[in-house]
Amino acid sequence: MNEPRVAIVTGAARGIGAATTERLAAGGWTVVAVDRGGDDPRLPYALGTREQLEATVARAPSATAVIADVTDHAQIKGVVDDVVLRHGGLDAFVAAAGVIAGGVPQWELDPAQEQAVLDVCLGAVLTAARVAIPALLKRPQPRRGRFLAVSSTAALRGLPMLAAYCAAKAGIAGLIRALGAELRGTGVTANAVAPGSTRTPILDESARLYGLDGAEAFAAQQPLERLIEPGEVAALLAWLAGRDADAMTGAIIPIDGGLSI
Repeated sequence: MNEPRVAIVTGAARGIGAATTERLAAGGWTVVAVDRGGDDPRLPYALGTREQLEATVARAPSATAVIADVTDHAQIKGVVDDVVLRHGGLDAFVAAAGVIAGGVPQWELDPAQEQAVLDVCLGAVLTAARVAIPALLKRPQPRRGRFLAVSSTAALRGLPMLAAYCAAKAGIAGLIRALGAELRGTGVTANAVAPGSTRTPILDESARLYGLDGAEAFAAQQPLERLIEPGEVAALLAWLAGRDADAMTGAIIPIDGGLSI
């Protein structure tokens, strides 16, 4: 059987999603790069833009850009249906979209900000599984479908003033374990990566919420004493999408510079 070649990546305008789009495209995948391409009025910082998404696909010649809200079931189902129609099927879905909010104890956080984190970081992954897994299962046996998500070391550690983010990322870990069991014998696997402090706009916003001078301040908490690069996380996701990861499912794989030890 040939290597799977058609993937959807969300949160593709920047950060881990953009790096994953580029990595998969470089490996010969046809990639549909998805992002909302604009801000969420519930959140106080800038999200990825349409221009950034277009720049991502410009660096990945086999990728195409699609503007869609990952929290909207109809929009994401439309993306999946269109991919199946245009490309004959789907082999991998990478749920990389994420946002963050906090800076105060959980009981003081604006409920709208809390809901935004839960909607994007967990609800959108549930939605992705609901619409993508049936498409992955439509490939004939023997199949190598991949459902991949981005969790976080925050799923394992209680990070003060980031309770909603911790809860959402822990939810992803639980979901992936359950999907791994539910997909038993299908040839479709479900796995997640759990990055530590990674050089992304989310980390920049985290630094602001903690009143730090910049994201580089987080490097000291990791035994590697440096930040993780988005391309390093993308390399792990690309490996999980490939043939060499056939034996893995239901796994939450840390890529955190030792932060979780």
